[in-house]
Amino acid sequence: MRKKTSTTNCTDNSKQKNKITGNWVEQIAADHLVSNNFSIVHRNWKWGNAEVDIIAQQKQFLIFIEVKTRSSSKFGFPERAVNKAKQQQYVQLAKAYIEKEKWNLDVRFDIISIIKISDQTFELEHIKDAFFPYN
Repeated sequence: MRKKTSTTNCTDNSKQKNKITGNWVEQIAADHLVSNNFSIVHRNWKWGNAEVDIIAQQKQFLIFIEVKTRSSSKFGFPERAVNKAKQQQYVQLAKAYIEKEKWNLDVRFDIISIIKISDQTFELEHIKDAFFPYN
């Protein structure tokens, strides 16, 4: 279920509008996670040319989270952009992260979908277990 929320820190009139918007939505996603008892382990973890937006922990789960945003749902919801190739990339990133950092928890893949309604209003949906590793 999408949750409509407001914020006051989302004006982005600079040349780096996409980067600012990306940082803004990732911060909103991180705030949402923390307020729901997740611990943020890493943000923007890079491996090669790929990146995980947020790695979080909640109870026995290490969660790899892709954050997607759109300015409207006119062309579909943001989470629809996480295609099979992106999912497979996240699975590979998770394997690399776990091996490098020596984690031993259950792994989950979530998506946080954010639709920006206005400069101060957005809808957020946290999709848990959004996809599973392919064989």
